Amino acid sequence: MSHQNRTFIISRVDAIGDVVLTLPVAGVLKELYPGSRILFLGSNYAQEVIRACEYVDEFLNWDELKKMEEAAQIKALTSTGADTIIHVLPMIEIAELAKKADIPFRIGTTNRAYHWYTCNKLVRLSRKRSPYHEAQLNLRLLSVLGARPLYSLKEIPRYYGLTRLVSLPPDLAALKDEQKFNLILHPKSRGHGREWGLDNFIRLANSLPAGQFKLFVTGTPAEKEALEPLFRECPQVVDMVGKLTLPQFMAFIARADGLLASGTGPLHVAAALGIHALGLFPPLRPIHPERWAPLGPKAMVFCLELPCKGCPGIHDCVCMQNISPVKLKEYLLSISIRR
Repeated sequence: MSHQNRTFIISRVDAIGDVVLTLPVAGVLKELYPGSRILFLGSNYAQEVIRACEYVDEFLNWDELKKMEEAAQIKALTSTGADTIIHVLPMIEIAELAKKADIPFRIGTTNRAYHWYTCNKLVRLSRKRSPYHEAQLNLRLLSVLGARPLYSLKEIPRYYGLTRLVSLPPDLAALKDEQKFNLILHPKSRGHGREWGLDNFIRLANSLPAGQFKLFVTGTPAEKEALEPLFRECPQVVDMVGKLTLPQFMAFIARADGLLASGTGPLHVAAALGIHALGLFPPLRPIHPERWAPLGPKAMVFCLELPCKGCPGIHDCVCMQNISPVKLKEYLLSISIRR
């Protein structure tokens, strides 16, 4: 089979951050197989991020596909003409479906028992025990297709391909202050990660000189009420919560100078778009920065060097809350001067 005729399906049907760190798989495939078609099987929630990647030719909506009868699911996968599926996020339903659809090459990992009977190309890979970054582990699945077994953290960002951004309406584009450092604060995580706490964001926001920084706060409509203390204590910030569609949010991030967040989707989008992506992380496996740090030319991680003592959850993680706002301020001042 020629490189021109290959059609790949990348399967990862979870959240935005996970998807962003999977996009380099598409970039490397395009490099290895010029002219190939790349389809990305993902969730409806993340589809706009996937569609923004120049290396992805078609989005397959898992949320729609899983509602179909099995015969219709098989027909839908067969009709893609895909010769290879890469199970980046292992899911037994998708693995079994790909086998029933007779996709010729089905790539999975050895540590999933169901991959032994649903896949015919297995890669030895254990994410929990690995010292490597999530993006490196994703790319390792391509080793059976001729890719190198390990890509460096510095070279991975060139494979993101987040270039298909929408144009912002004039009123949104005009919010950027060309004379200041435009910083997006994204305090919440939709309940998916450990948070720094509003008190820390308030202290940081109020410590940054207004003549040097313009601050924006983003989040989902459901997070609006929880963010009210920040708006009350920091009247200088611009409230963008729930005011942007996901494509607009990505374009807004691209126009900003920096974004500060815990290990959430917007943090990884910011890193992929090449702005200052400042990530807040706990020193706790498997959610530590060695595995999930933002990867980008201006990405930076803040994490306590002390070992985690097993904080109970998202809102009461001492390891996160003890990251000093003063350190963040000092770093932000240094990069705003160099801008």
